This record gives sequence, structure tokens and C-alpha cells, in this order.
Amino acid sequence: MFTLGDNAYPMGAAADYTNCYNPTWGRHRDRTRASLGNHEYAIKGAAATYDYFGLRVGPRGLGYYSYDLGDWHIVVLNDNLSGSAFATQVSWLTSDLAASTKQCQLAIWHQPLFFSPNSSGVGAPTANRQLWTRLYAAGADLILNGHQHLYERFAPQTPDSVADPALGIREFVVGTGGESSWTPGPATALNSEVRASAFGVLKLTLGPGTYSWQYVPIAGQTFADSGSGSCH
Repeated sequence: MFTLGDNAYPMGAAADYTNCYNPTWGRHRDRTRASLGNHEYAIKGAAATYDYFGLRVGPRGLGYYSYDLGDWHIVVLNDNLSGSAFATQVSWLTSDLAASTKQCQLAIWHQPLFFSPNSSGVGAPTANRQLWTRLYAAGADLILNGHQHLYERFAPQTPDSVADPALGIREFVVGTGGESSWTPGPATALNSEVRASAFGVLKLTLGPGTYSWQYVPIAGQTFADSGSGSCH
């Protein structure tokens, strides 16, 4: 189980986890790897989220970590950091990726670098291009983000939005957890393949040298998306 930030609305307070998250997704907490969204920082230092998830959301005050899952190396990052703290994370990421022996690599953080315009008008932190650049140089395969309250899948691309089917990273935006749903706008970003506003979750199957995805909507919604790819 992965979370992509903004885990318990409206602000990731202890009461939000007690009254909203824990009665539903809380039963999966022991097998969840969480990430931090901007709403978690409505509570100073995202303290309530660290209290709830413990090391499942990374070391307190940092919120970034990595681990191996089968044939995959998973990196969870914290794009809420800034200044020297963000620079330290970028250096850690570079070293972490260099030390990995896994062919397949997946990265997770909250706010996507790439997304099509939609009804929110919310932008993306340009500093996240540094994360993309390090991941692309290391041959990463997948990036998962949230923040935008809809679903969008991109074709493999470079950090500069150039289609790259051989070595590019495929980005998924999965902000469909249920707080609200945003309407896709008329314009489409470069390399965007699918967009939808259906509530649901993304199911990933991570195999040796391969991955596949299936979007699973909530009952009563019919949007579907599925496919597969190979690691670099």
C-alpha cells in the first residue's frame, strides 16, 4: 500500500486520522508506506502524520526513505522541504539511486511535475524537476504523485517533457482518494495519455523487469485504465 500525501483531510490532524483514515485504510497500516502532502503540514512539522505512521512515513523531520520490494527499488520523497533541507534530500537521492542494485525503480512524492490544466488552477513546484533529473539519470521507470484531484497517466518522457519510449519515466497522477474531484480542462499536457475524474485507486503489479497497472474505480463509476511496461 502506498499513499501519495494529503492522507487525511482537511489537515492531517490527529482527529482526522482517528475519525477518517483509521476506520477505513487504517486496517492496512502495517503494510502501508506513506508519503507527506502539503495538507499534512497544516499541523506544524506534520507531527500528527509522523505520530500515526511512525517510520512508515520515514524519519521524523525528513519524510524521505527507500526500500526494496522484490525486484524493485522504491524511493519515497518529501517535496514539502525547501532550501538546504531540499538540497540535502537531492544529495541523498543521488547516493541512494547509485547504491541500488535493482533494475527497476519507482519514486513517490506528492506534487507532480507534469499534469494537464484542470479546474483547480494549482501549479507544481519547479524544484521537483531536480528529483526528475536525478531519477532519469539513474534509469528510473515510474513516478507516482497525487495533489491534483484526478487521474492522469503519461507516456515515458524526459524531465524536459520530451517523449522517450526507451529510457523515459512514466508518471501517474493519482489524486482520486475522495476529498473532491476536479474536472479535466480542455488542454492536454505533452505526453499525457489518459485523464479522468473518477474516484478510485491504482493497482500496480511489480514484477521482475516488468510492471502493469489497473485503475480500480469505486462502485458505481465505470472509468477503467490498464496496461503494462518494461523496466529499463
